[in-house]
This record gives sequence, structure tokens and C-alpha cells, in this order.
Amino acid sequence: MKALFATSLAATALLAGCAQEPAEVPLDGAWVLDGDRSQVSFVTVKASQVAEVHHFGEVSGSVSADGGASVAIDLASVETNIDIRNERMRDILFQVAEFPQAEVTAALDPADFTGLSVGDALTTSVDLTVNLHGSSATMPADLLVTRIGDDLVKVETAQPLVVAAASFGLAEGVAELQSVANLDSITTQVPVSVSLVFARDAADETAD
Repeated sequence: MKALFATSLAATALLAGCAQEPAEVPLDGAWVLDGDRSQVSFVTVKASQVAEVHHFGEVSGSVSADGGASVAIDLASVETNIDIRNERMRDILFQVAEFPQAEVTAALDPADFTGLSVGDALTTSVDLTVNLHGSSATMPADLLVTRIGDDLVKVETAQPLVVAAASFGLAEGVAELQSVANLDSITTQVPVSVSLVFARDAADETAD
């Protein structure tokens, strides 16, 4: 009887432990960017010493099950907190009528992230292909990937990416902005910071 009772207690304890520590959900499958919780921002410096932070209001993207990542930035959604400057950025610099989006793509290795537990983070080095204003360039980047929930992942730049206007045919537009605003200078090297939240793709789960 005592042996049976002890066995029952052990089984109960085991079941309780299982209930308190559910199996970790693998970090795999397809993911969709949550635009409301994501942001792409950049810093400009004018007149040699006035730094200002701007951002884009509309960002979308996804990561496929095989690691193909794509992020699209709606350039018309640029927000500088000054309406006339927003208009000049859209029309003179980005020329959104002809080039409405910037697109960033990368190839990730899903095996690097599958075992990432909730609350854990890792830094990974990737090559980003940036398509902007009709030009394309590859930029190395260190990304901080944090699993913030069973079905949520945050991806951030470990340090800002420095984007050169000349690499994307934007130097002439910067010069025109400088002239229109009657400024002594505007930097043509722009630090860009990214913070993106991806949610597990429910459609992908349904398909499985």
C-alpha cells in the first residue's frame, strides 16, 4: 500500500511539473510583420550641427519558412514632424510617384533561431539587399533577434546602418533639398535604425 501511495505521489508531482512547464513552441514556420509595433527611423543633420530624427509610418514584410525575409517601406509615409518637409522629402528626394517603396531582403538560416526560447536573444550577421530609388546595394548588418512570445519575435539593428545617399542616386535630391530650404549643409550619410516585430503567420499554421 505504501509503495502504491508513493508511486501515486510521484506521478502526481510529475504531472504537476509538466503542467507548470509546458513544452517550448519551436521558432519555425512563416512570419508576418506587425506594422503597428514596428518602426524604421533615420537621423539627418543640417547646418552642420542640427540633428533631427524622422521615421516612416508604413512598414510591411514577412519571413518565409525557408528563411527568405522581405521588408517594404512606404516612402510616402515619411514623417519629419513638419508638413512642408514631408512633402519635399516625398517629391524631391524620394520621388515617390516613380519610386513608391524601398525594399530590403535577406536570406536567413531558420536553424539559427529554431531553439530560441521566450525571453532569449541572439545577434546574427546578415547581408541585406536594399532596393531604393531604382538602385540596389548590399549592406552587412548585425541584427539582434529576441523572442518576446511564443508567436512573437523582435528584430532590431544592433547598431544603426549608415546609408549613403550617393549609393542610391539620392545625392542630387539632397542637394536640391538643401537649396530649397536655404541651408548651408545637409548630411548625405544617414544613420538608419530598425525595430521590427514579427508574428507567427496564422495562415501558414492553417495550411499545415
